[in-house]
Amino acid sequence: MSQAGGKFSGLWKLVAWDEPSFQGRQHEFTSECYDIAACGLEEVCSVRVESGTWVGFEHPGFQGQQLVLEQGEYPCWEAWAGNVAYCVPRMSSFRPISSANLRDSEMTIFEQENFLGRKGDLSEDCPSLKAMGWASSEVGSLRVYSGAWVCSQFPGYRGFQYVVESDCRGGEYKRFQELGSHARTPQVQSIRRIQQ
Repeated sequence: MSQAGGKFSGLWKLVAWDEPSFQGRQHEFTSECYDIAACGLEEVCSVRVESGTWVGFEHPGFQGQQLVLEQGEYPCWEAWAGNVAYCVPRMSSFRPISSANLRDSEMTIFEQENFLGRKGDLSEDCPSLKAMGWASSEVGSLRVYSGAWVCSQFPGYRGFQYVVESDCRGGEYKRFQELGSHARTPQVQSIRRIQQ
């Protein structure tokens, strides 16, 4: 069963199961899913991304911890959780990332909210902002000119993850709270590009 395609149809495909290891009921998606319960699944416990790159969310309505799902298989929550800050045993909503493009990715980070203070330009992955010369462990605001990125709380792409995109908010994130519903601190210490 396929969900209505919308603007993403044909470019993105994700298959979700309500049990680990691709068992139980399944549902195929080619566009965003605001709440998996509306598709007849109580929970998503395993996922196969057949095309495109997706972001999964812990709660319905694209809320909670964010999980980047690139092409491949995720037989259990440990496979998609990777280096996130805490256990995320299920996903309740997800959507395609339309601006993912490794070859054309540019962003500027700012020390303070509203694009003020010291700034740094990025066009490559950065496993440690400190090693790049960023004096603070925090990013107050950022502008994404092209592509999609994952900002991580700690060096080495660990801790809370925040997906930022040129296609969302006009690419402008004026304060750290705009990074996601679970953003409690402006601490960002590593940033990587999302591939398509």
